Amino acid sequence: MKNKELVEVLKKEYPDAKCSLDFETPFEMLVAVMLSAQCTDERVNKTTPGIFSKYSTPEDFANMDIKKLEELIHPCGFYKNKAKNIKACAKMILEKHDGEVPNTMEELTALPGVGRKSANVVMLEAFGDAQGIAVDTHCKRIANKIGLSNEKEPEKIEQDLLKIFDKEDYKDINHLFIWHGRNTCTARNPKCEECVLKKICKEYNKK
Repeated sequence: MKNKELVEVLKKEYPDAKCSLDFETPFEMLVAVMLSAQCTDERVNKTTPGIFSKYSTPEDFANMDIKKLEELIHPCGFYKNKAKNIKACAKMILEKHDGEVPNTMEELTALPGVGRKSANVVMLEAFGDAQGIAVDTHCKRIANKIGLSNEKEPEKIEQDLLKIFDKEDYKDINHLFIWHGRNTCTARNPKCEECVLKKICKEYNKK
């Protein structure tokens, strides 16, 4: 199965695959992505409406009392660290980017608490400009199991994937691997017999 075929097979399996985080502006997307670290998108989506209805701009978050912010994002876990980063990030956007979320990978990854994975998601979802492939736990698991990469570090896995897939397919891969990881290639009890990629899966074919 070639890379193009792999993409098409997954697109057929998950025709509705898209970003599952809810947002209306690039800044809301950025905050949602930061909250999603080690937290489910479902939990983030339950938490953000109550926040964004009152606080949705970099000014709102930069000026907010840190304890108030911690309280608001508490359900998403690791709230102290996330609150510190979100507040610092909002301040930098105001001071260095005139209140607008920057739209380059270099500028995004320079923001406090924004790594390459988060920057990839923001570039794709907020600006429609897929610059790479966001390697989350699902993407990492699938890439390793199938044999697309033997690396363990997300950035090294991404570099392997970028050599395999065409740039025009980055957008789809970002969504498809997450959906495949949630629905079929799960961390616990993966549905290997039902998997549309089992023919090319190294782990499955070892059995």
